[in-house]
Amino acid sequence: MDTKKAINHPIFEVISQASEELNVSSYVIGGFVRDFILKRGTAKDIDIVCVGSGIELAQRVAELLPNNPKVKVFKTYGTAMLRTDTLEVEFVGARKESYNENSRNPIVENGTLEDDQNRRDFTINALAISLNKENLGELLDPFNGMEDLENKIIRTPLEPSITYSDDPLRMMRAIRFATQLGFQIAQKSLDAITKNSDRLKIITRERIIDELNKIMLTSKPSVGFLLLNKTNLLSQFLPELTALKGVDEIEGQGHKDNFYHTFEVVDNISNNTDDLWLRWAALLHDIGKAPTKKFDKKNGWTFHAHEFVGSKMVYKLFKRLKMPLNNKMKFVQKMVLLSSRPIVLATDVTDAAVRRLVFDCGDDIDSLMTLCEADITTKSPKKYKRYHQNFRKVREKIKEVEARDQIRNFQPPISGELIMETFNLKPCREIGQLKDAIKEAILEGDIANDYDEAYQFMIIKAESLGLKK
Repeated sequence: MDTKKAINHPIFEVISQASEELNVSSYVIGGFVRDFILKRGTAKDIDIVCVGSGIELAQRVAELLPNNPKVKVFKTYGTAMLRTDTLEVEFVGARKESYNENSRNPIVENGTLEDDQNRRDFTINALAISLNKENLGELLDPFNGMEDLENKIIRTPLEPSITYSDDPLRMMRAIRFATQLGFQIAQKSLDAITKNSDRLKIITRERIIDELNKIMLTSKPSVGFLLLNKTNLLSQFLPELTALKGVDEIEGQGHKDNFYHTFEVVDNISNNTDDLWLRWAALLHDIGKAPTKKFDKKNGWTFHAHEFVGSKMVYKLFKRLKMPLNNKMKFVQKMVLLSSRPIVLATDVTDAAVRRLVFDCGDDIDSLMTLCEADITTKSPKKYKRYHQNFRKVREKIKEVEARDQIRNFQPPISGELIMETFNLKPCREIGQLKDAIKEAILEGDIANDYDEAYQFMIIKAESLGLKK
C-alpha cells in the first residue's frame, strides 16, 4: 500500500516543513492512519506525535498556515490543538508513561517514537507514517498492526493485562472498536478484560458513557453489549439490564429472556434510526420487567405496570451515570412509559384510543411507532408479518385522526380564564373539572376539537356541577 497517499493534504507539508525548521521528527499516528488503510473515508481528526515539543511544533505550524489558526495549549498533558478548514489536528511530544493503581492518569516522561507506540492502546492504533523528508510517507509498524488489520483483530501492543490495568477505559475502547469495525478481540486480550473488569471502577461515568454511546451508534450495537456482558463490564454500570437475564419456569410456564430480547430490539431500531436517544429508549424499554415480574397460577408470568416502573427507573439511571437530565432524558422516559400502548392498540384500533395516544405522545408519535415495530422479535414469519400489518393500520389511523381532529399537542379550545369569566368564578376545583371534561370529550370523540362545540358542552357540564352563567 502506498501510504504516501495518506499525507497528500497540504497540512502535512506544512507540518513537515515546521518539523524541519525546529529540527524535530514528526509522524501522523493512530486513527487517521488506521482509517486510511481500512478505506473508511477521510478522517477529520489527525494526531501528530513528534520527538520533541508538540506544543512548539503546533505553534510553528499555525504561524506557517495562511489563516494563522489559534493554538489551544494543554500544558498539563503537553499537548496542543489547532483547527484548520475541516480538520482538527492534535500535537503531542513522544512520551513514555507509567501508572499507579488508583488512577488512569499516567506519570509522563519524554520518550522516543517507539516509547510512544508502546503506550498506544491497540496495535492497529500504533501505526505511524513519517512526515520527515528523509523517509516521507514510510509506514512504521513495530507491532504488526497491518497484519491485525488484515485479520480483523483487536490486540494490545504490550501484555494486555498491563495495558488494561493501567488504563481500564481501554477495555471499553477494545469493545467499541470491535463493534465499530466488525473485528474480533484476540482471546488473550478478551481474557485480560474479564480479569481486570473490576478496574473499571476508577473510570468516570462520563467517560464510560462516551464509549457506550459510540457502541450504541454502531450498525449492530448488540455485538458490543454482548461483549460487555461476557467480560463482566456491563453489570458494573447497567445492572438494570443484567437483572433481566435468564428465564424462570414454574409449573411448566416460562417467559422470554428479556435480556437478549432487548439487544434484538436495539439492533432492529438501529436499522431504522440514527437517533441516539431513541436507541437508548430501545435499550431501556423493558428494564421495569425485573422488579415487576410475578407468577400466579391463573395468569402465569406477569409484568404489570413495567412501563410505568421502567420510566421511573430511567431518571435514576441517567442521574447515576451522569447523563443529561434534560429533554433527552424526558424523551427516553416518555418512550419507555408509552412503549406498550401501540401494541394494545394494534388489536383494536379505535379513534378514541388513537386520539389519546397522539395527545399523550405529541411530536414523538413517529418515534414511538418506530420503537414498537422494533420490539417485534418473534421468530414466526406468520406472526412477524401479522404484527407489522397491525402496526401499519395503527400508523394509517394516526394519520387519519390527526388530519381530521388535529389532536397532536392540542390545547382544549376553552381556557381556564374563559371558564372563570363565563361563570364569574375565582380559582377553584370546578375550573379544573370543566377543563378536564372538555379535554376528555374531545379525546373520546363526543365533541369536535372546535370552540363552538366545546363552549356548548361546557355550559351543559357546568349545569351538572351547579354552575350558572
